[in-house]
Amino acid sequence: MFELFPDQPVYEYPQLINITYSFLWAFVLSSLIAITHKLTFTGKYYPKNFFQSLILGALVTTLVMMAIGDSLARGLGVFGAMAIIRFRTRINDPRDVLFLFAALSTGLAIGVFGFTISFVGSILFCLAAWLLHSSPFRSYTHHSHLFFTVQDANQAEGVTNIIQNHCNDAHILTIQVTKENATRYQYAVTLKKNVTKDKLINAIKAIEGVSQIKLSTNEIIANY
Repeated sequence: MFELFPDQPVYEYPQLINITYSFLWAFVLSSLIAITHKLTFTGKYYPKNFFQSLILGALVTTLVMMAIGDSLARGLGVFGAMAIIRFRTRINDPRDVLFLFAALSTGLAIGVFGFTISFVGSILFCLAAWLLHSSPFRSYTHHSHLFFTVQDANQAEGVTNIIQNHCNDAHILTIQVTKENATRYQYAVTLKKNVTKDKLINAIKAIEGVSQIKLSTNEIIANY
């Protein structure tokens, strides 16, 4: 009978069955990691391409490790081929890097038929991610940046009150004095669920003397 988690190929079965079984497990476990990443993501705009990259990356790693096998020559050849490729995508969040590494490690373990390691490791990684997400150490991402210029401190105080009323969280990133002796502020903000960008901007525009209002997100930049 075909074992659920064999630590080596089951040679009484055709090679095609062993390969297919390995790719199925790579898909299932990497999907579990990707779903965990999505459910514990704290930003507003989830990068769908990153979700796909976690799964496809595990499958590619499985393919590469199976192609290498126990051959040193193949390993050196793959290493040389991969050295030609330049990956220029920036990943700013270290947490995303670790999820990507976990998915690739799962594919690597399955590629060498380490099913037990890949299964246990994936489950424990996802559980740890959920525990940290539920703990006070939960990661939090500010998905919007708010810019505005004021002429005096009273105007800045009024904008600050509006930000506190319309945002779950906000903090100042930069304060800059312009050539016209005005003050330019940059805030990292996270809007409340019932607050739209237009609602926040219109509330700030109602304060006389506030100018050069800009609200930027991962997807759009709105100038007012």
